[in-house]
Amino acid sequence: MIRAVLFDAVGTLIDLREPVGETYSRAVAEQGLRISAWRMGDAFARVVAAAEPLVFPGAEPVELPALEREWWRRVVRSTFLAADSARRVPDFDACFEGLWRHYATPAAWLAREGAAEALSGLREQGLRTAVVSNFDGRLPGLLDALGLAPLLDAVVLPSDAGAAKPDPRIFLLALQRLDLAAAEAIFVGDDAHHDLDGARAVGLEAVDVAALATLRELRVPRTP
Repeated sequence: MIRAVLFDAVGTLIDLREPVGETYSRAVAEQGLRISAWRMGDAFARVVAAAEPLVFPGAEPVELPALEREWWRRVVRSTFLAADSARRVPDFDACFEGLWRHYATPAAWLAREGAAEALSGLREQGLRTAVVSNFDGRLPGLLDALGLAPLLDAVVLPSDAGAAKPDPRIFLLALQRLDLAAAEAIFVGDDAHHDLDGARAVGLEAVDVAALATLRELRVPRTP
């Protein structure tokens, strides 16, 4: 019997209000540097795809916020260079600080259509709910600000598991926190490799969110 539904965060439960390229392009334009949103978005996608996971083995919990922030600092700097290596942002520190603060607030994000209703409906059925995400430590605050945190039993991040999706350890930690076996849960995500393949590798049934018009359409079987 299915007893829980686990969700990815970005692209599944929440989305950006605007593409990353637009935000980054506007940020550098405020310093007089013109780089198109398309070039910024393309550069960001390439940099993130090549980046090491947001995992810091051996780090103390108190060190993680600074390490995650520095990880993103490198990503942003590399994105600017990949978008236009011939020009430099006049005040990179100020630009990065503005972007970091922006993405830490609900002004940058929105709950996907049907997300709150889907979570509420699952809880009303007696199912547990959780998020398993490769995001950083800002995520719990964002989920709270978007009204989703009260509808979740757990939020599991790479900093918790010492591993990022598709590594089995992050999925297994979520199951451990819910005190469930893989056969008792479903995972809903949007990334074929990190989400769906990763979930199936540990025995979770995986649902591609793209197959749902909205999350309201999610149906969970309750019998074996």
